[in-house]
Amino acid sequence: MEKKGASVTRQAGLIAGFVLCCAVIAAAQATSNAVVPLLKQNLQSPALVADELKHFMLTRVPALPAANNAGDWTREAEGLRAHELEVIFHGWPREWVEAKPKFEKVAVIERAGYRIVKLRYEIVPGIESTALLYEPEHLTGKMPAILDVHGHGPGGKAVEHLQKRCINQARRGILALSLEWMGYGELSGTENAHNEIGLLDLAGANGVGLFYLAMRRGLDYLYEDPRVDRTRIGMTGLSGGGWQTMLLSSLDERVGPAVPVAGFSSLTTAIEHPEYAGDGAEQNAPDLRSIADYAQLMALRAPRPTLLIYNSMDDCCFRAGVVKQGVYSDMQAYFRMMGSAGSLEWYENETPGTHNYQINSRERAYKFFDSAFGLKVSDTEDADTDTEVLSEAELAVGLAKNNQTIEGLAREMAKAIHHELPARTDAAWVDAERKKLREVVRYSAVTVTHACPVSATHESNLESRGYRFEFSDGLSATGVLLQSSVRPRNGGLTVLIADAGRARMMDQAANDVNRGRRVLVLEPLFFGENIPGTSEEPDVAAYAQMINTVGKRPVGLEAAQIAAVVHWLQGDTIDGTSTPGASGAGLSSAAEVQVVTSGPRAETVAMVAAALTPELFSGVEARHGLASFGDVFEHPLSYEAAPELMCLDLYKEFDFNVLSAIAAPVKIELQGKDAEVIFW
Repeated sequence: MEKKGASVTRQAGLIAGFVLCCAVIAAAQATSNAVVPLLKQNLQSPALVADELKHFMLTRVPALPAANNAGDWTREAEGLRAHELEVIFHGWPREWVEAKPKFEKVAVIERAGYRIVKLRYEIVPGIESTALLYEPEHLTGKMPAILDVHGHGPGGKAVEHLQKRCINQARRGILALSLEWMGYGELSGTENAHNEIGLLDLAGANGVGLFYLAMRRGLDYLYEDPRVDRTRIGMTGLSGGGWQTMLLSSLDERVGPAVPVAGFSSLTTAIEHPEYAGDGAEQNAPDLRSIADYAQLMALRAPRPTLLIYNSMDDCCFRAGVVKQGVYSDMQAYFRMMGSAGSLEWYENETPGTHNYQINSRERAYKFFDSAFGLKVSDTEDADTDTEVLSEAELAVGLAKNNQTIEGLAREMAKAIHHELPARTDAAWVDAERKKLREVVRYSAVTVTHACPVSATHESNLESRGYRFEFSDGLSATGVLLQSSVRPRNGGLTVLIADAGRARMMDQAANDVNRGRRVLVLEPLFFGENIPGTSEEPDVAAYAQMINTVGKRPVGLEAAQIAAVVHWLQGDTIDGTSTPGASGAGLSSAAEVQVVTSGPRAETVAMVAAALTPELFSGVEARHGLASFGDVFEHPLSYEAAPELMCLDLYKEFDFNVLSAIAAPVKIELQGKDAEVIFW
């Protein structure tokens, strides 16, 4: 029989051993506090990301056509116009594009030497805009006309310099039509902000088409006005108005003389100076500059009279000395080829020299139009113009309270989209859908050419390595690879991606490490510290839009990066002893790769990656995301907040149920805000 003292001693030993075991287990646990500093380390700078993107895009700038004579260039020009219009009107109903102008006369303001006719007109069904027609006091014969367009800035069609030039054009015997612009004046409001056209893209209609129709309606109106000499229709505008002038007058040969003012640069210049990319998504619409850049469009102006006005010390964008080579010097050869060497003119404004269309530039434009139209009048502006300027309220035309907006139109388009899976999703259907998805997101597979270990730690039973992944297309991503140094490994890998950056996934990372899994907390392009620009001024929208306009898509680039990194990890171990890319060297099988995301951006990229390369993944678990792309139209995300979702045709062609079917047998679990959806 065991003695009492011995029994007590034995129990004490067991308790001590249990306590020691618990202490060892506790010590082996990876905690969120231990993971946080590893995830917050800096792995690369925004400036480096910007530099890589610039090189990536510069290789995709379309070359200037090498036409040898006027006949060759004329044929080339016809093809470029047709292509650009096809891009612009992608997804828009043909009946809307071909509709006759619908203008309604609302009121008339009589002034000394001219009158202002208030007009309301339809851009597309449901969206009306306003315009002002400045008419000469005496209407005689067939008169010249000018389409005057407004740029980015408050005041809309009531802005001072716009009123002054329209008044003076009318007093010179010209019909001047001044258009309101989406997002400004009577069309102002957050739902008409220019970057909201990303929602139109998502629904399948290239957003630039709305802007093009809005200004082309004005040209249609002037062209159909029986008082207008159709051979003498001109166009001019500042900033965004300069961009409109360049685009419409290049693609529509009904516009004769044109004066775009400080409104655009060549794509090469915009890439080298992202601040010159433009103030709205319409200026870098999907695919718009992939075949014909704005330099080529300027060449399409030959032989029509063209005056380019830029400012010597522009404090906004498009400074004269920076843009001149790409939009003027390089274009002279095309005007010479068309026998009109003197038709392309350049004027550099010195006073005030800032971003303006003030008296010196206006008088230079008056002289240009007088010559082009054959008018014999004074070149100077009437001295009483200052007293003629009216307030925004006085020039208001009035729009219905239920006038549709950019957001509203996109919402209507989205409601007409439905994605029902076929009764049988066989291999042929999957292959066809996967091919379509590759085209929509412009997917091109890449490889990890170098995984640069930026940092490495081994403490508190936790091993980590910070990587900068360099890809075969010249872009990069960053990630932190974690694993326990004491717990048995189960052979699985978890890839964590969060809209809010690596640190957002600290709890999930710690939990998975404690389960014996290797964990990669990944930040692809446009995530976390991989946002281009500077640390003080990151710039997502401009770079994302330029990626779109050269014919690529952010979501496609990011999905390719995820796939490349996972493939690389299949041949890598954290101590670097295996050969990257050698299948199975690091992971027991691709079926053990689980992707966990936080936020709708990460969800979208992961779902696209899984749908296109299902062999790499076992599952995707999306948290704090979307149940459907349709949710974006009810609770809009901005272009800056979610560039991946502003992908032309993405929702038109796909939703998460379709992506999940394509990704089979990958297990998909979507945990949206209101519902949980699981696909197998």
